[in-house]
Amino acid sequence: MQDQSTKTALITGASSGIGKELALIHAAAGDDLILVARREERLKELKKELESQYGITVHVIPADLSVSNAPREVFDHIGKQNLRVDYLISNAGFSQQGYFHETDWKVIESMIMVNVMAMTRLAHLFIPQMVECGSGRIMFVASSAAFAPGGPLQSTYYATKSMIVSLSQGLAGELVDNGVTVTALCPGATATEFEEVSGLDKTPLFEREKVFTAKEVAKDGYEAMMNGDLVKLTGLTTMNKLILKNMNLIPTKRVLEGIRERQEKT
Repeated sequence: MQDQSTKTALITGASSGIGKELALIHAAAGDDLILVARREERLKELKKELESQYGITVHVIPADLSVSNAPREVFDHIGKQNLRVDYLISNAGFSQQGYFHETDWKVIESMIMVNVMAMTRLAHLFIPQMVECGSGRIMFVASSAAFAPGGPLQSTYYATKSMIVSLSQGLAGELVDNGVTVTALCPGATATEFEEVSGLDKTPLFEREKVFTAKEVAKDGYEAMMNGDLVKLTGLTTMNKLILKNMNLIPTKRVLEGIRERQEKT
């Protein structure tokens, strides 16, 4: 049985990058953890490290969130362990650089399943418990891409992140009287495995622009979640923040041209 005085954070995509850094932050704060990712060995290594260093309890659940029933299996597994989730951090996500019509459908489908369906399903499963308890914090890791009119060469990714930011703010409005907060973390280019997996590592977006660390982004995200902020933009240069703030003043065609130029392979 879980010690009710101890908070527990469920983090998806916890084996590397922003998810791993968020796990480190929660562990340092004394929170127990439920770590979800495909790579079980990495999760086990992180579990050993965090339990040894911080004296917390870490539960590991290997799961492929591109599979439709995976979120339900994660939820049921947690229920069987009599664990309560105080912080739901949906971080798992991926992209792939390339033309939409040339991208294998299985990749597009998997991206939608992980970036949208899994996040939405986990929220739908855990929110009732949080409402019943009268407390809870949710973080959706989205992207600054959500605020662009579209993302040539990452069209599906941009669309999924736009949907997640909209969902996040809608849920925040619904839950305002239930003691549950919802935060959308929207980072710019961040140094994780994302750029290599997506094929963006050889583009101007990652080769020529300032790239922020996963640790920096995770710290901003954690603080925003604990403050109950609706949206947190982070990992952006001053110029990129200015562009986002004034994007509605720039002709859409020019915005799309600029995004495509940054995301074409060099």
